Amino acid sequence: MPGHRQIARPVLLPLSFLYGLIVWARNLLFDTRILRSTRFKLPVIAVGNITVGGTGKTPHVEYLIRLLKHEYKIAVLSRGYKRKTRHFILATTTSGVTDIGDEPRQMKLKFPDVPIAVERNRVKGVQRLMECIRKLDLVILDDAFQHRAIRPGISILLVDYHRPIFHDILLPAGNLREPARNANRADIIIVTKCPDNFSGRDRSNFISRLNLQDRQAVYFTGYAYGSPIPVYPDRQGRQDPVSFKVLKKIKTRVMLVSGIANPAPLRQFLAHNLGIDDELVFTDHHDFDFKDIQRIKNRFKTLDSVEKCIIVTEKDAVRLREIKITDKRFRKSFYYVPVEVKFRTKGEKPFNKKIHKYLKKNIC
Repeated sequence: MPGHRQIARPVLLPLSFLYGLIVWARNLLFDTRILRSTRFKLPVIAVGNITVGGTGKTPHVEYLIRLLKHEYKIAVLSRGYKRKTRHFILATTTSGVTDIGDEPRQMKLKFPDVPIAVERNRVKGVQRLMECIRKLDLVILDDAFQHRAIRPGISILLVDYHRPIFHDILLPAGNLREPARNANRADIIIVTKCPDNFSGRDRSNFISRLNLQDRQAVYFTGYAYGSPIPVYPDRQGRQDPVSFKVLKKIKTRVMLVSGIANPAPLRQFLAHNLGIDDELVFTDHHDFDFKDIQRIKNRFKTLDSVEKCIIVTEKDAVRLREIKITDKRFRKSFYYVPVEVKFRTKGEKPFNKKIHKYLKKNIC
């Protein structure tokens, strides 16, 4: 069972109380319908969290895309966190991080045939997608648990196994955007980043602490990592993966560079499969610039080995590709490790069945 309650910023507890009052008042306005929630005839699935930082939203949205894209005409709507634009944008494969944000760009590059859009106003965003895309069956809302202006058909709440909401408190003293009890709005709760040795007892203990309602379903997932892929294509435009077995055989030394909220799962995976000789950590959604590249390069030089590489996360790779590194040898050192969601405790089939059942019932 994950750790004990920790109040990391006790001096900020009074501000957490005030923040809680604001959140309570806002939710009350929606609950009493003073503030309007729009429910579209079009099926909408919302994926989100109430914990600040990475709970795995993007890999879970990508799981839904893989599950549904061959059977339904789907679109994904995100706010496009940290983009420099403000208006609605229907992404293309040439849309940059500054245009749409790193996570929407990552999804667009991975699923070029799936419409990916960004819009701060989610209601307007869904309306624009319905206008732009012919015979649209479904919209997946990314990072939308707090966006109550839309009432989704299914609301999926992600909870980090290592940072459970029942051991946390509200911002700014803690890491919760809303009180843990507000998880009762979710139709589905997915406990993410569960370890490989996740036991039935762990599952039962976690479920008992969530205080689920009868209508709520809970599933558990972890990550499945793939082989490292070059961040920058070669002259032929290829990005052929290289196996960990090969890297280990030639005694490759590794520098891990990350700019995500929680690099711990990737760190643990690499430590087990290859080893980490050095690590450089940046803040979540970090905008890499040439100074950062030079800093990485200087640290990389300190690894005394002919065979060495820099491994980054998939999200970081999206941002790094937009920086032109002139040193070709250094550029070839960058690899990213792709990640996909893997359900624990045989939860994949019942989860997929629940999603398909909702869509078959609601798509005309």
